[in-house]
Amino acid sequence: MKVLFTTFAAKVHMYSQVSLAWALHTAGHEVRIASQPDLVDAITHTGLPAVPVGEVLNLEEGMQETEENLASGEQAEGSGEGGMDLTETRPEVLTWDYLLGMFTAMTSFVFQNQCPESMTDDLVRFARGWKPDLVVWDTMTFGGPVAARACGAAHARLLFGLDHVARMRGIFVNQLARRPPELRDDPLEEWLSRLLERYDCQGGFSEDMMVGQWTIDPTPAWMRLPSEMPYVPMRYVPYNGPATVPEWLREAPKRQRVCVTLGLSHREVQGGDEVSIGDLLESVAELDVEVVATLDASQVAALPSVPANVRVVDFVPLNALLPTCSAIISHGGSGTLSTAMAHGVPQLIVPSTIWDSVDKARRLEEQGAGICMPEVTVESLRANLARLLDEPSYALSATRLRREMMAVPSPNDLVPVLEKLTAEYRT
Repeated sequence: MKVLFTTFAAKVHMYSQVSLAWALHTAGHEVRIASQPDLVDAITHTGLPAVPVGEVLNLEEGMQETEENLASGEQAEGSGEGGMDLTETRPEVLTWDYLLGMFTAMTSFVFQNQCPESMTDDLVRFARGWKPDLVVWDTMTFGGPVAARACGAAHARLLFGLDHVARMRGIFVNQLARRPPELRDDPLEEWLSRLLERYDCQGGFSEDMMVGQWTIDPTPAWMRLPSEMPYVPMRYVPYNGPATVPEWLREAPKRQRVCVTLGLSHREVQGGDEVSIGDLLESVAELDVEVVATLDASQVAALPSVPANVRVVDFVPLNALLPTCSAIISHGGSGTLSTAMAHGVPQLIVPSTIWDSVDKARRLEEQGAGICMPEVTVESLRANLARLLDEPSYALSATRLRREMMAVPSPNDLVPVLEKLTAEYRT
Protein backbone atom coordinates (compact mmCIF):
# COMPACT_ATOMS: atom_id res chain seq x y z
CA MET A 1 0.00 0.00 0.00
CA LYS A 2 0.83 3.66 -0.22
CA VAL A 3 0.00 5.44 3.04
CA LEU A 4 -0.12 9.22 3.48
CA PHE A 5 0.00 10.62 7.01
CA THR A 6 -0.90 14.28 7.50
CA THR A 7 -1.04 16.76 10.36
CA PHE A 8 -0.86 20.49 10.81
CA ALA A 9 2.57 21.80 11.86
CA ALA A 10 2.68 20.76 15.53
CA LYS A 11 5.52 18.45 16.55
CA VAL A 12 3.57 16.76 19.30
CA HIS A 13 0.83 15.79 16.84
CA MET A 14 3.33 14.45 14.31
CA TYR A 15 5.21 12.55 17.01
CA SER A 16 2.04 10.58 17.77
CA GLN A 17 2.04 9.32 14.15
CA VAL A 18 5.67 8.19 13.90
CA SER A 19 5.45 4.72 15.49
CA LEU A 20 2.56 3.65 13.26
CA ALA A 21 4.18 5.19 10.19
CA TRP A 22 7.36 3.21 10.84
CA ALA A 23 5.38 0.01 11.47
CA LEU A 24 3.80 0.37 8.03
CA HIS A 25 7.18 1.21 6.48
CA THR A 26 8.92 -1.84 7.95
CA ALA A 27 6.01 -4.02 6.77
CA GLY A 28 6.91 -3.02 3.22
CA HIS A 29 4.43 -0.22 2.59
CA GLU A 30 5.33 3.16 1.11
CA VAL A 31 4.85 5.98 3.63
CA ARG A 32 4.86 9.77 3.38
CA ILE A 33 4.16 12.40 6.07
CA ALA A 34 2.69 15.68 4.81
CA SER A 35 2.62 18.93 6.76
CA GLN A 36 3.39 22.61 6.45
CA PRO A 37 7.03 23.66 5.86
CA ASP A 38 7.49 24.40 9.60
CA LEU A 39 7.51 20.67 10.30
CA VAL A 40 9.61 19.33 7.42
CA ASP A 41 12.89 19.13 9.38
CA ALA A 42 11.20 17.33 12.28
CA ILE A 43 9.63 14.84 9.85
CA THR A 44 12.86 14.09 8.01
CA HIS A 45 14.61 13.55 11.36
CA THR A 46 12.26 10.58 11.88
CA GLY A 47 13.85 8.91 8.85
CA LEU A 48 10.61 9.05 6.87
CA PRO A 49 9.98 11.16 3.74
CA ALA A 50 8.33 14.55 4.23
CA VAL A 51 5.92 16.23 1.84
CA PRO A 52 5.75 20.01 2.41
CA VAL A 53 2.25 21.35 1.77
CA GLY A 54 0.84 24.85 2.06
CA GLU A 55 2.59 27.81 3.62
CA VAL A 56 4.44 28.26 6.92
CA LEU A 57 1.92 28.01 9.77
CA ASN A 58 3.81 29.53 12.75
CA LEU A 59 1.56 27.81 15.27
CA GLU A 60 2.54 29.87 18.31
CA GLU A 61 1.83 33.17 16.54
CA GLY A 62 -1.47 31.87 15.15
CA MET A 63 -2.70 30.65 18.53
CA GLN A 64 -1.79 33.91 20.22
CA GLU A 65 -3.63 35.86 17.50
CA THR A 66 -6.71 33.69 18.01
CA GLU A 67 -6.64 34.29 21.77
CA GLU A 68 -6.24 38.04 21.23
CA ASN A 69 -9.20 38.11 18.83
CA LEU A 70 -11.41 36.34 21.34
CA ALA A 71 -10.22 38.47 24.26
CA SER A 72 -10.94 41.67 22.33
CA GLY A 73 -14.47 40.55 21.52
CA GLU A 74 -13.68 39.46 17.98
CA GLN A 75 -16.09 36.73 16.94
CA ALA A 76 -16.61 34.54 13.94
CA GLU A 77 -19.72 35.52 12.00
CA GLY A 78 -22.69 33.65 13.44
CA SER A 79 -20.87 32.45 16.54
CA GLY A 80 -23.46 34.02 18.83
CA GLU A 81 -23.01 33.29 22.54
CA GLY A 82 -21.01 30.11 22.08
CA GLY A 83 -17.60 29.44 23.54
CA MET A 84 -14.44 27.94 22.11
CA ASP A 85 -14.22 24.93 24.39
CA LEU A 86 -14.57 21.60 22.58
CA THR A 87 -13.84 19.86 25.89
CA GLU A 88 -16.89 21.29 27.69
CA THR A 89 -18.92 18.46 29.25
CA ARG A 90 -21.54 20.09 31.51
CA PRO A 91 -24.99 19.25 30.07
CA GLU A 92 -26.51 22.53 31.25
CA VAL A 93 -23.92 24.45 29.21
CA LEU A 94 -24.31 22.43 26.01
CA THR A 95 -27.31 24.30 24.62
CA TRP A 96 -27.90 24.71 20.89
CA ASP A 97 -26.65 28.29 21.04
CA TYR A 98 -23.44 27.19 22.75
CA LEU A 99 -22.84 24.32 20.32
CA LEU A 100 -23.49 26.41 17.22
CA GLY A 101 -21.31 29.23 18.51
CA MET A 102 -18.54 26.84 19.47
CA PHE A 103 -18.43 25.07 16.09
CA THR A 104 -18.66 28.40 14.26
CA ALA A 105 -15.74 29.79 16.24
CA MET A 106 -13.67 26.60 16.05
CA THR A 107 -14.20 26.31 12.30
CA SER A 108 -13.25 29.94 11.64
CA PHE A 109 -10.48 30.46 14.19
CA VAL A 110 -8.92 27.01 14.61
CA PHE A 111 -9.71 24.40 11.95
CA GLN A 112 -9.35 26.75 8.97
CA ASN A 113 -6.24 28.39 10.45
CA GLN A 114 -4.46 25.13 11.21
CA CYS A 115 -5.33 23.59 7.83
CA PRO A 116 -5.95 26.50 5.44
CA GLU A 117 -6.84 26.15 1.76
CA SER A 118 -3.19 26.47 0.73
CA MET A 119 -2.41 23.28 2.67
CA THR A 120 -5.46 21.43 1.40
CA ASP A 121 -4.74 22.52 -2.20
CA ASP A 122 -1.29 20.95 -2.02
CA LEU A 123 -2.54 17.85 -0.18
CA VAL A 124 -5.15 17.20 -2.87
CA ARG A 125 -2.63 17.82 -5.64
CA PHE A 126 -0.12 15.43 -4.07
CA ALA A 127 -2.75 12.77 -3.31
CA ARG A 128 -4.07 12.80 -6.87
CA GLY A 129 -0.53 12.44 -8.20
CA TRP A 130 0.86 9.88 -5.72
CA LYS A 131 -2.46 8.01 -5.31
CA PRO A 132 -2.26 6.70 -1.72
CA ASP A 133 -4.44 3.76 -0.74
CA LEU A 134 -4.87 5.10 2.81
CA VAL A 135 -4.74 8.57 4.34
CA VAL A 136 -4.14 8.71 8.11
CA TRP A 137 -4.98 12.17 9.42
CA ASP A 138 -4.61 14.04 12.67
CA THR A 139 -7.99 14.70 14.22
CA MET A 140 -7.63 18.50 13.77
CA THR A 141 -6.38 18.34 10.16
CA PHE A 142 -9.46 18.22 7.96
CA GLY A 143 -7.52 18.50 4.72
CA GLY A 144 -6.79 14.79 5.25
CA PRO A 145 -10.26 13.39 4.56
CA VAL A 146 -10.75 15.91 1.75
CA ALA A 147 -7.57 14.67 0.04
CA ALA A 148 -8.67 11.06 0.57
CA ARG A 149 -12.03 11.75 -1.04
CA ALA A 150 -10.29 13.54 -3.92
CA CYS A 151 -8.16 10.50 -4.79
CA GLY A 152 -10.43 7.62 -3.72
CA ALA A 153 -8.30 6.55 -0.76
CA ALA A 154 -9.59 5.09 2.47
CA HIS A 155 -9.04 7.39 5.43
CA ALA A 156 -8.62 7.02 9.19
CA ARG A 157 -8.23 9.45 12.06
CA LEU A 158 -5.34 8.97 14.45
CA LEU A 159 -6.15 10.52 17.83
CA PHE A 160 -3.59 12.46 19.86
CA GLY A 161 -5.73 12.53 23.02
CA LEU A 162 -9.31 12.14 24.21
CA ASP A 163 -11.87 12.22 21.40
CA HIS A 164 -13.69 15.41 22.30
CA VAL A 165 -14.20 16.16 18.59
CA ALA A 166 -16.40 13.09 18.00
CA ARG A 167 -18.13 13.47 21.37
CA MET A 168 -19.07 17.09 20.74
CA ARG A 169 -19.95 16.44 17.11
CA GLY A 170 -22.36 13.70 18.20
CA ILE A 171 -24.11 16.06 20.62
CA PHE A 172 -24.30 18.74 17.93
CA VAL A 173 -25.74 16.38 15.29
CA ASN A 174 -28.37 15.07 17.71
CA GLN A 175 -29.54 18.60 18.50
CA LEU A 176 -29.31 19.63 14.84
CA ALA A 177 -31.73 16.87 13.84
CA ARG A 178 -34.35 18.32 16.19
CA ARG A 179 -34.14 21.79 14.63
CA PRO A 180 -36.60 22.98 11.95
CA PRO A 181 -35.06 22.40 8.49
CA GLU A 182 -34.68 26.13 7.86
CA LEU A 183 -32.69 26.56 11.10
CA ARG A 184 -30.19 23.73 10.68
CA ASP A 185 -26.97 25.70 10.52
CA ASP A 186 -23.83 23.56 10.42
CA PRO A 187 -20.69 25.68 9.91
CA LEU A 188 -18.32 22.72 9.79
CA GLU A 189 -20.37 20.88 7.17
CA GLU A 190 -20.64 24.08 5.12
CA TRP A 191 -16.87 24.58 5.17
CA LEU A 192 -16.04 20.97 4.26
CA SER A 193 -18.74 20.93 1.57
CA ARG A 194 -17.16 24.00 -0.03
CA LEU A 195 -13.81 22.22 -0.06
CA LEU A 196 -15.29 19.11 -1.67
CA GLU A 197 -16.84 21.28 -4.38
CA ARG A 198 -13.57 23.18 -4.83
CA TYR A 199 -11.78 19.96 -5.76
CA ASP A 200 -14.68 18.41 -7.74
CA CYS A 201 -14.92 15.47 -5.33
CA GLN A 202 -17.60 12.87 -5.89
CA GLY A 203 -20.41 12.84 -3.34
CA GLY A 204 -21.23 15.44 -0.74
CA PHE A 205 -20.42 15.83 2.91
CA SER A 206 -20.75 12.81 5.17
CA GLU A 207 -19.97 12.44 8.86
CA ASP A 208 -16.83 10.41 8.15
CA MET A 209 -15.29 13.70 7.00
CA MET A 210 -15.41 14.68 10.68
CA VAL A 211 -14.54 11.41 12.38
CA GLY A 212 -12.88 9.21 9.78
CA GLN A 213 -14.05 5.95 8.23
CA TRP A 214 -12.50 4.48 11.34
CA THR A 215 -10.48 5.91 14.24
CA ILE A 216 -7.15 4.68 15.58
CA ASP A 217 -7.03 5.33 19.32
CA PRO A 218 -3.80 5.05 21.37
CA THR A 219 -5.50 5.95 24.67
CA PRO A 220 -6.30 3.16 27.16
CA ALA A 221 -9.90 1.96 27.27
CA TRP A 222 -10.38 3.21 30.85
CA MET A 223 -9.36 6.72 29.79
CA ARG A 224 -11.60 6.86 26.72
CA LEU A 225 -14.70 9.07 26.64
CA PRO A 226 -18.09 7.29 26.41
CA SER A 227 -18.75 6.87 22.69
CA GLU A 228 -20.29 4.59 20.06
CA MET A 229 -17.41 5.31 17.66
CA PRO A 230 -15.74 2.28 15.99
CA TYR A 231 -12.30 2.67 17.57
CA VAL A 232 -9.32 0.57 16.57
CA PRO A 233 -7.17 0.41 19.73
CA MET A 234 -3.40 0.76 19.40
CA ARG A 235 -0.70 0.64 22.05
CA TYR A 236 1.04 3.96 22.60
CA VAL A 237 4.71 3.56 21.66
CA PRO A 238 6.71 6.66 22.61
CA TYR A 239 8.67 8.70 20.09
CA ASN A 240 10.52 11.69 21.54
CA GLY A 241 12.40 12.96 18.50
CA PRO A 242 16.09 12.63 17.65
CA ALA A 243 18.27 12.44 20.75
CA THR A 244 21.52 11.24 22.26
CA VAL A 245 21.47 9.43 25.59
CA PRO A 246 23.89 11.37 27.85
CA GLU A 247 26.58 9.61 29.85
CA TRP A 248 25.08 10.55 33.23
CA LEU A 249 21.86 8.77 32.28
CA ARG A 250 23.68 5.47 31.75
CA GLU A 251 24.44 5.23 35.47
CA ALA A 252 21.84 4.15 38.02
CA PRO A 253 20.66 7.02 40.25
CA LYS A 254 21.97 6.98 43.82
CA ARG A 255 18.66 8.37 45.17
CA GLN A 256 15.09 8.29 43.96
CA ARG A 257 15.01 10.22 40.69
CA VAL A 258 12.19 12.62 39.82
CA CYS A 259 11.62 14.09 36.38
CA VAL A 260 10.22 17.63 36.16
CA THR A 261 8.99 18.68 32.73
CA LEU A 262 6.41 21.04 31.31
CA GLY A 263 6.68 19.32 27.95
CA LEU A 264 6.82 20.53 24.38
CA SER A 265 3.15 21.10 23.65
CA HIS A 266 2.45 24.17 25.74
CA ARG A 267 5.75 25.83 24.86
CA GLU A 268 5.09 25.12 21.16
CA VAL A 269 1.44 26.18 21.06
CA GLN A 270 1.29 28.97 23.64
CA GLY A 271 4.91 30.11 23.88
CA GLY A 272 5.07 30.03 27.68
CA ASP A 273 4.34 28.14 30.88
CA GLU A 274 1.16 28.08 32.95
CA VAL A 275 2.83 27.19 36.24
CA SER A 276 5.76 28.72 38.09
CA ILE A 277 8.90 26.72 37.39
CA GLY A 278 10.46 28.33 40.44
CA ASP A 279 7.68 26.88 42.62
CA LEU A 280 8.15 23.44 41.08
CA LEU A 281 11.86 23.41 41.84
CA GLU A 282 11.45 24.92 45.31
CA SER A 283 9.01 22.13 46.16
CA VAL A 284 11.68 19.47 45.55
CA ALA A 285 14.64 21.36 47.06
CA GLU A 286 14.28 19.94 50.58
CA LEU A 287 13.47 16.37 49.58
CA ASP A 288 16.04 13.57 49.51
CA VAL A 289 15.69 13.04 45.76
CA GLU A 290 17.64 13.62 42.58
CA VAL A 291 15.71 15.83 40.17
CA VAL A 292 16.12 16.10 36.40
CA ALA A 293 14.35 19.19 35.05
CA THR A 294 13.96 19.73 31.30
CA LEU A 295 14.12 23.50 30.82
CA ASP A 296 15.24 25.65 27.91
CA ALA A 297 17.53 28.67 28.23
CA SER A 298 14.69 31.18 28.61
CA GLN A 299 13.10 29.16 31.41
CA VAL A 300 16.40 28.84 33.26
CA ALA A 301 17.15 32.56 32.87
CA ALA A 302 13.91 33.41 34.67
CA LEU A 303 14.88 31.40 37.77
CA PRO A 304 16.42 33.16 40.80
CA SER A 305 18.42 30.00 41.56
CA VAL A 306 18.51 26.26 40.97
CA PRO A 307 18.45 23.91 44.00
CA ALA A 308 21.53 21.75 44.56
CA ASN A 309 19.62 18.50 43.98
CA VAL A 310 18.33 19.60 40.55
CA ARG A 311 20.06 18.76 37.26
CA VAL A 312 18.84 21.09 34.50
CA VAL A 313 18.95 19.82 30.91
CA ASP A 314 17.59 21.47 27.80
CA PHE A 315 16.34 18.16 26.45
CA VAL A 316 16.57 14.50 27.28
CA PRO A 317 14.39 11.81 25.69
CA LEU A 318 11.70 10.85 28.19
CA ASN A 319 11.76 7.35 26.75
CA ALA A 320 15.33 7.02 28.07
CA LEU A 321 14.94 9.06 31.27
CA LEU A 322 11.68 7.73 32.71
CA PRO A 323 12.77 4.08 33.18
CA THR A 324 15.23 5.47 35.77
CA CYS A 325 12.63 7.60 37.58
CA SER A 326 10.47 6.96 40.64
CA ALA A 327 8.05 9.80 39.78
CA ILE A 328 7.38 12.58 37.30
CA ILE A 329 5.97 16.08 37.77
CA SER A 330 4.46 17.37 34.54
CA HIS A 331 1.75 19.37 32.78
CA GLY A 332 -0.05 16.19 31.70
CA GLY A 333 0.39 16.62 27.96
CA SER A 334 -0.53 13.64 25.80
CA GLY A 335 3.02 12.56 24.98
CA THR A 336 4.41 13.07 28.47
CA LEU A 337 1.54 11.38 30.29
CA SER A 338 1.44 8.42 27.89
CA THR A 339 5.21 7.92 27.96
CA ALA A 340 5.14 7.88 31.77
CA MET A 341 2.33 5.30 31.70
CA ALA A 342 4.29 3.20 29.22
CA HIS A 343 7.15 3.01 31.73
CA GLY A 344 5.00 2.53 34.84
CA VAL A 345 6.01 5.80 36.50
CA PRO A 346 3.68 7.46 39.07
CA GLN A 347 2.70 10.97 38.02
CA LEU A 348 2.10 14.29 39.78
CA ILE A 349 0.24 16.38 37.23
CA VAL A 350 -0.23 20.14 37.32
CA PRO A 351 -2.53 20.07 34.29
CA SER A 352 -2.28 22.47 31.40
CA THR A 353 -5.46 24.15 30.15
CA ILE A 354 -4.77 22.84 26.65
CA TRP A 355 -7.29 20.29 25.37
CA ASP A 356 -7.70 17.29 27.68
CA SER A 357 -4.90 17.52 30.25
CA VAL A 358 -7.26 18.01 33.21
CA ASP A 359 -9.57 15.18 32.10
CA LYS A 360 -6.73 12.72 31.68
CA ALA A 361 -5.03 13.71 34.94
CA ARG A 362 -8.26 13.09 36.84
CA ARG A 363 -8.77 9.72 35.16
CA LEU A 364 -5.21 8.73 36.02
CA GLU A 365 -5.81 9.76 39.64
CA GLU A 366 -8.94 7.58 39.70
CA GLN A 367 -6.76 4.65 38.63
CA GLY A 368 -4.49 5.28 41.62
CA ALA A 369 -1.39 5.94 39.50
CA GLY A 370 -1.09 9.67 39.99
CA ILE A 371 -2.23 12.88 41.65
CA CYS A 372 -3.99 15.71 39.82
CA MET A 373 -3.25 19.22 41.15
CA PRO A 374 -5.15 21.95 39.23
CA GLU A 375 -4.11 24.44 41.93
CA VAL A 376 -0.69 24.35 43.53
CA THR A 377 1.49 25.84 46.24
CA VAL A 378 5.07 24.94 47.06
CA GLU A 379 3.87 23.16 50.20
CA SER A 380 1.15 21.14 48.47
CA LEU A 381 3.52 20.12 45.68
CA ARG A 382 6.10 18.93 48.19
CA ALA A 383 3.55 17.02 50.25
CA ASN A 384 1.98 15.30 47.26
CA LEU A 385 5.32 14.36 45.74
CA ALA A 386 6.30 12.80 49.07
CA ARG A 387 3.05 10.78 49.00
CA LEU A 388 3.76 9.64 45.46
CA LEU A 389 7.24 8.45 46.43
CA ASP A 390 6.46 6.97 49.84
CA GLU A 391 3.12 5.21 49.36
CA PRO A 392 3.64 1.91 47.47
CA SER A 393 0.11 1.93 46.02
CA TYR A 394 1.02 4.56 43.42
CA ALA A 395 3.91 2.54 42.01
CA LEU A 396 1.82 -0.64 42.06
CA SER A 397 -1.02 1.06 40.17
CA ALA A 398 1.39 2.57 37.64
CA THR A 399 2.89 -0.88 37.06
CA ARG A 400 -0.59 -2.33 36.55
CA LEU A 401 -1.43 0.33 33.95
CA ARG A 402 1.82 -0.39 32.12
CA ARG A 403 0.98 -4.09 32.06
CA GLU A 404 -2.46 -3.30 30.63
CA MET A 405 -0.91 -1.06 27.96
CA MET A 406 1.44 -3.85 26.89
CA ALA A 407 -1.57 -6.10 26.24
CA VAL A 408 -2.99 -3.68 23.64
CA PRO A 409 -2.05 -4.37 19.97
CA SER A 410 1.18 -2.63 19.00
CA PRO A 411 1.55 -0.50 15.85
CA ASN A 412 3.12 -3.57 14.19
CA ASP A 413 0.09 -5.67 15.18
CA LEU A 414 -2.18 -3.04 13.64
CA VAL A 415 -0.71 -3.27 10.13
CA PRO A 416 -2.82 -6.25 8.92
CA VAL A 417 -5.92 -4.62 10.43
CA LEU A 418 -5.25 -1.45 8.43
CA GLU A 419 -4.58 -3.48 5.28
CA LYS A 420 -7.98 -5.16 5.63
CA LEU A 421 -9.89 -1.94 6.39
CA THR A 422 -8.19 -0.10 3.54
CA ALA A 423 -9.25 -2.79 1.07
CA GLU A 424 -12.85 -2.45 2.30
CA TYR A 425 -13.07 1.35 2.15
CA ARG A 426 -10.97 2.61 -0.76
CA THR A 427 -12.77 3.29 -4.03
